[in-house]
Amino acid sequence: MWYRRRNIRPNMNSRKQPNKRNRKSPSKGEKRQKSAPERPTSVPDRAASAGTAAPSDRWIFGFHAVSAALANPERTCDRLLLTSDAARRTDELFKNADQNSVDRASLSIVRSERPEIERVLPANAVHQGIALECNPLTSPDLEDISYALEDGPDIIVVLDQVTDPHNVGAILRSAASFGARAVVMQARNAPPDTGTLAKSASGALEIVPIVRVSNLARALEKLAEQGYWRIGLTADVDLKLSEADPGPRVVLVLGAEGSGLRRLTAQNCDILCKLPMAASTSVTSLNVSNAAAVALYELVR
Repeated sequence: MWYRRRNIRPNMNSRKQPNKRNRKSPSKGEKRQKSAPERPTSVPDRAASAGTAAPSDRWIFGFHAVSAALANPERTCDRLLLTSDAARRTDELFKNADQNSVDRASLSIVRSERPEIERVLPANAVHQGIALECNPLTSPDLEDISYALEDGPDIIVVLDQVTDPHNVGAILRSAASFGARAVVMQARNAPPDTGTLAKSASGALEIVPIVRVSNLARALEKLAEQGYWRIGLTADVDLKLSEADPGPRVVLVLGAEGSGLRRLTAQNCDILCKLPMAASTSVTSLNVSNAAAVALYELVR
């Protein structure tokens, strides 16, 4: 330790001690080289050294996610980056866009190389040579998603600390497929609406609104006041989802993988149900996105 060694006076006459008297004097050329340290030719870019620029919330990538964003009138689209191969699908990208969505004439379409596209996207993004710069979608209020009851079930999906954007994207895709009204998540402990989530949702981000709330328990109370029956999905009960009779307005509450529903979230559910699992299998639970798909099918069946 330094406090033990600093009071020890080194033997200046010993050859074993690495001191200046025992070192060979450098030549003039060596001195000159040492006095002029090498300077970098350019300031290293932190993002470039990592292989990618800092990802932006304004970029969406992948064919289906970009095509759906171009067709969404709630999006303000600024710039579309396409590789030469992807540019051959330009007309197909705009197939669902009409006069109420993006103005193709005002959109800047830039022919780009793959490294140029990858610099504005997260690392390892599967972009298919397509990236769109656009404004993020505005999260609606919880009161804005409750409308007059229409034909068929009225379903809202609530996610309790599901943090993986791939899982949330897949849940959005199932919610769109089975006609869910919205997906409710916390403002914190939930992934933002970035390109990774949009890519996993495969266009469903433009169809199913995401409602972000500060207090999930309070949000469940408000939904109950609006006439929704709240079903929490867990494996720790005997009642199967197929045996429940919730009525036309349903809130399906899903917890994070591993930890499941938090205690306060479960207490704000009207009933807790499970999905039936085969007794002969060692698998006791499903991925949360798979569980959402099975549960949504059961509710609309």
